Amino acid sequence: MKKLVLLLGMAVMISGIAIAKDKKKKKKDANATEQTTTVNTTSSLATGSVVAPAAPQAPAVATIKADDIAYGETVHDFGTVEEGPDATTQFTFVNNSKEDFVIQKAQASCGCTVPSYSTDPVHPGAKGVIDVAFHTKGKPAGPFTKTVTVTSNAGVKVLTIKGSVEKAPTTSVPENTSMLKIN
Repeated sequence: MKKLVLLLGMAVMISGIAIAKDKKKKKKDANATEQTTTVNTTSSLATGSVVAPAAPQAPAVATIKADDIAYGETVHDFGTVEEGPDATTQFTFVNNSKEDFVIQKAQASCGCTVPSYSTDPVHPGAKGVIDVAFHTKGKPAGPFTKTVTVTSNAGVKVLTIKGSVEKAPTTSVPENTSMLKIN
């Protein structure tokens, strides 16, 4: 019992020392940063000029708007698709602005929908494409609606795919629907 209490006391003491060292180091780092700023200010005061610390530069404001990007369609209806193979489509667009159009991210509403796009800028007047694949394998029969949210320097645009999945046959042999039963 005495050994257990002794070990516990040593563990508390060691952790206390580690915490104190960490606090001392953080305080020392903060003081070093403050001293560097003070030295820079006093050296510039000696020359008679005041130099303020450099402010971070704001990024250039884009003037491109969502309306400047003309999509051929924003909703694609696959109709009825068979379960198994991927259903794919392309959303095309034209950059009608005077600036480059850059897609930063295209995120699907679920894992069964996969968008792909180029991160290269689409120059003014040029066309671009966003490919979208819908994985039908293992999907239940019935209607579906999925979205792809495109984030770009022109803002956010939502593209939609929809359709209906038809369950694939469970066997390659056609089902016997005749009245005669064959054994």
